[in-house]
Amino acid sequence: MSDDLRQRAIRIYDAFTHEHLDRRRLLRDMTGIAGSVAAAELLIAGIAASPAAAQQVPAEDKRLVARRHDYSADGVSMSGYLVEPAGKKARRGAVMVIHENRGLTAHIEDVARRVALDGFTAFAPDFLTPAGGTPKGDDDKARQMIGALDLAKTVQIGVATLAMLRGLPGTNGKVGAVGFCWGGAMVNRLAVAAGKGLDAGVAYYGPAPSPAEASKVEAALMLHYAGNDARVNATGEPWVAALKVGGKRVEAYSYAGVEHAFNNDTSTERYNAEAATLAWGRTIGFLRKHLAG
Repeated sequence: MSDDLRQRAIRIYDAFTHEHLDRRRLLRDMTGIAGSVAAAELLIAGIAASPAAAQQVPAEDKRLVARRHDYSADGVSMSGYLVEPAGKKARRGAVMVIHENRGLTAHIEDVARRVALDGFTAFAPDFLTPAGGTPKGDDDKARQMIGALDLAKTVQIGVATLAMLRGLPGTNGKVGAVGFCWGGAMVNRLAVAAGKGLDAGVAYYGPAPSPAEASKVEAALMLHYAGNDARVNATGEPWVAALKVGGKRVEAYSYAGVEHAFNNDTSTERYNAEAATLAWGRTIGFLRKHLAG
């Protein structure tokens, strides 16, 4: 498939996932590109995330201690996935890992383990907990549930989660957040809402708030954008400009020729190893700089 057709296919899939289009329309439009229903189904599978793919850090890795963690945030019972380096370690920064619009998946749990291996306490909350939790193996339902959340309340739950992490045993009182897609947007919103309650935030291809909100940001921010992601970039460019004009601590990077969700190694059509590796190295260096003890 040519790069042009591949990008058209990804645009169609993104419209399905982010604009809540009908799955029958998705299949119809993909068939027009792929030539047959069978080929369209394969194309969709290549763009969509495979929950069993690309685990980098086994859940049983002996270097880590991982467990479910239940807590109360802004009066709401919440749950998530907590990962810490094993053994007695120096106090460390805490990092909230915020999921995409599919909820707390095995992939995001794997990302949390990667963060913990780099020396942090990592916590991936399930923001769908108030709706019954992330449905297993049903991305479409998860996206519908995400779309039905009370966004303002969800942001407040996120702010309260940051406060919970700040007080966890073994942490040094500094808290960061890293998020992807929906989670990237949430990092930006938390930076606005949390004030000094967030020390550092990293947003991967996350739609940005109104530039008028930039004055409220206190955290240092690192923002990663995909060169081919016109939808998100249209919000990101004015957001970055407003942060810079306001004298905020911001680093923004655009990765030419890559797609939205380029860090997600469970999607064969989107994942770009070179960009993902570069962005991850920048992310960990940034978090270490701002969350050091």
